[in-house]
Amino acid sequence: MTEYKVSYAPPTGKPLGTNMAFKIGTAVVIPILNLVGKKQWRGAENIPKTGPIIVASNHVSYLDVLFLTHFLYRSGRAPRYIGKEGVFKVPVIGKIVLAAGQIPVIREGKDAAKALEHAVKTLQAGHLLGVYPEGTLTRDSQGWPMIAKTGLARLAISTQTHVIPIAQWGSQIVMPTYEKKIKFFPRTTIKILAGEPLDLSRWYGKENDPVALVEATAFVMRAITDLLEGLRGEKRPVEIFDPHTSTLPRTGNFKKKKP
Repeated sequence: MTEYKVSYAPPTGKPLGTNMAFKIGTAVVIPILNLVGKKQWRGAENIPKTGPIIVASNHVSYLDVLFLTHFLYRSGRAPRYIGKEGVFKVPVIGKIVLAAGQIPVIREGKDAAKALEHAVKTLQAGHLLGVYPEGTLTRDSQGWPMIAKTGLARLAISTQTHVIPIAQWGSQIVMPTYEKKIKFFPRTTIKILAGEPLDLSRWYGKENDPVALVEATAFVMRAITDLLEGLRGEKRPVEIFDPHTSTLPRTGNFKKKKP
């Protein structure tokens, strides 16, 4: 993995956690998001103004992280994410994202374990950390959350940090799942709903217990899916898509044609 200068400085600025690079990025991106999307956002009162916190959301589009960041920014927090290394290799953009405090990591392989270490240090510094527990865009054909990885649960339990469940819906219309073409007009309603903090204390001290991690992960994902049901106005399917038993690859764009 390329060596990056990662900062764990305590959050400052307004919104809390912002810096010059973050402000530059938002000044460029937010007008574009406003151009393509209409806000239907609720639950900002559940986002704490200070202190370490994890927000966990479903994942249906490559644009999710931008709309979620905008929501959190308007709610008073400039979030941190553990992002895939490829983003940080993009000329100019990569440098801005890194300077904004985001953290690169290789999602698979020996360096993937460093993601937890980075996340712990970020929370210890007092930041809000954004996480997509599924680890990739959903493979479910109807856009419902999949059975997630247990990394979020391990992090929340080991650091004894509360988790804010968040549901997003609408970004997959602007940019369909696993596609990169943007639909500008007509503007799409982007729905975001943040729930109340989840207490995982019943699993504290069990961050190395596989059964406890699966239970805690399911608890968080159930809360996210409950919120999503409200946004979509329909019930989730009885059977949850399980990437562990699917023949689809665990990461990457499975719809992309191989050369």
